[in-house]
Amino acid sequence: MVDCSGIIYAYQIREGGEAKSLLPIRLDSEGLPTSGITANEDASARINAALAGNDLTWVHLDINEASSKEWADAELTFLDPLTLDALFAEETRPRILEFDTGTLLILRGVNLNADAEPEDMVSIRLWIDSSRIISVRKRRLKAVTDLRERIEAGVGPHNAGDFITQLTSRLFERMEPVFTELDELLDDAEERVMEAADTKYRSQITDIRKQAIVFRRYIAPQRDVIAALRVSDMPWLSELHKRRLQESLDRVIRYIEDIDTIRERAQIVKDELTNALSDKMNKNLYLLSVIAAVFLPLGFLTGLLGINVGGVPGVDDPSAFWVFSGFLSVVVALQILLFKRWKWF
Repeated sequence: MVDCSGIIYAYQIREGGEAKSLLPIRLDSEGLPTSGITANEDASARINAALAGNDLTWVHLDINEASSKEWADAELTFLDPLTLDALFAEETRPRILEFDTGTLLILRGVNLNADAEPEDMVSIRLWIDSSRIISVRKRRLKAVTDLRERIEAGVGPHNAGDFITQLTSRLFERMEPVFTELDELLDDAEERVMEAADTKYRSQITDIRKQAIVFRRYIAPQRDVIAALRVSDMPWLSELHKRRLQESLDRVIRYIEDIDTIRERAQIVKDELTNALSDKMNKNLYLLSVIAAVFLPLGFLTGLLGINVGGVPGVDDPSAFWVFSGFLSVVVALQILLFKRWKWF
């Protein structure tokens, strides 16, 4: 008997939406299903029988468990080796491949796991046909958890078309708060830059722009995936499903536009910060130049009278210092008048 401990959970879903778990699910401290379920002959037999039947069967696998690939190689005989390799590949990108028997889908969602960066997006790999759904994860994805909870609550998908529309909807709904937060961070950074330009804001703006670039890298291909799925001729996709996919497509297009806007705004804010810092530096340099221009003739005159040769006027006159200081004051006043007239300050 092949070890099926790499299966996180498996469901058989009847036409009316009634779902039955094919494996005992062990939950962690957060109430989420874990892998490592003890394999037994009854569980393996139930899953194989469900996969061979007409009811929709969903099997969710963990790529981190070596037994999951072994189980898939042994039991998922309806999948060719190339499809299995794609499902269990270490690195993936969003894409869609259609076959006569089903569809291979790879999607990504934001990483909402603890101590993780949202832009480090999590992949979900799917094989879907009219009666079987095989999904593979590398890290926990909240959208898949949402779908499992709907199934447990009795309001989950009734068929494969419902499954993919609900999954894509939750994937994109989970993204919206992340993009909203990113936009608010950029608003705050822009406001602070307008109030007082400081070099400490430069790294924050760069981080925002970097996040937007990474998000776009993974979300833009998903637009193409949903668009291709929207016009697919797969029999398990009805017109209602395609209309729902159109809504998801519209949403992901809006996200891409928002990301492009955030990226462009971040660049503009960064340019404004650079210009403000440059203006501040130029102003300081200009002030130093004016001060140097004021003291240039004073330095010349004091240096001239400070040479150690005979004939320097006022050497023996006790009032010469005060007369010379008054003369320097007059020179400074004349310089200031000239600078103002020339609009140097």
